[in-house]
Amino acid sequence: MTLLLQISDPHFGTEKEHVVEALVELTHRERPDVLILSGDITQRATREQFDAARRFVDRLKVPAMLAIPGNHDLPLFNLGKRLVAPYAEYRRAFGGELEPVYESDELLVIALNTTRPWRHKDGEVSREQVDRVARRLEQATRAQLRIVVTHQPIAVTREEDEPDVLHGNQRALRRWAMSGVDLILGGHIHLPFIVRLHERALTDGSPAYVVQAGTAVSSRLRHNTCNSVNLVRHSPSESPRRCEVERWDYSGDRGRFERVVIEDLRF
Repeated sequence: MTLLLQISDPHFGTEKEHVVEALVELTHRERPDVLILSGDITQRATREQFDAARRFVDRLKVPAMLAIPGNHDLPLFNLGKRLVAPYAEYRRAFGGELEPVYESDELLVIALNTTRPWRHKDGEVSREQVDRVARRLEQATRAQLRIVVTHQPIAVTREEDEPDVLHGNQRALRRWAMSGVDLILGGHIHLPFIVRLHERALTDGSPAYVVQAGTAVSSRLRHNTCNSVNLVRHSPSESPRRCEVERWDYSGDRGRFERVVIEDLRF
């Protein structure tokens, strides 16, 4: 079995220390194999905030990590730096690769940079990105759980969140579904949910799911939600192909993260 931990929108600079400690404790207890950081790692893309985020990630001691920037990880007020070196602090803390890929016998994870320096907060998936991801998905084996990671959501559940959907999302959904994607992970709107794309006729009928995460440790809570993270468990030997997505919410009363939802997703 492979276990993935998705942490999104921690917004270091607005983190709650007691929630950070609880998430470290959860991670050490569950011992995930792969950590996915799906953007908005910092609040204002400062060196100090990236350093704090890096120290946090190092404390988790997860064997493999994929990280992508969110719109908050680009300088907002330093326009010169935003235009000339928008990812300089991100690269210093998390490495030069903005679109990492992780592959094992059980897993294929393709992460995309959907931020654009010329956009304030909107995300975009380009035709080149769509095609590149589709080609990689088509090379996956049946045993691999096939995951794409973006920051901004590719589909939403509420009409008021439609402005936050990725530009180019329809083209991406159609092509990736045809190429065999299983999960598309995202964040940005601080609202955890799962969308069954095939039930919305957004695929050719093949099961595929959008899995959104809330904010992991930030005080910037929205929609009457708690701080939360996702754990994804995948056993490649099972038939039909499946995985479990667990949502873990921070309980202020108990001072820890607790599992509140388990979704059995089949492909």
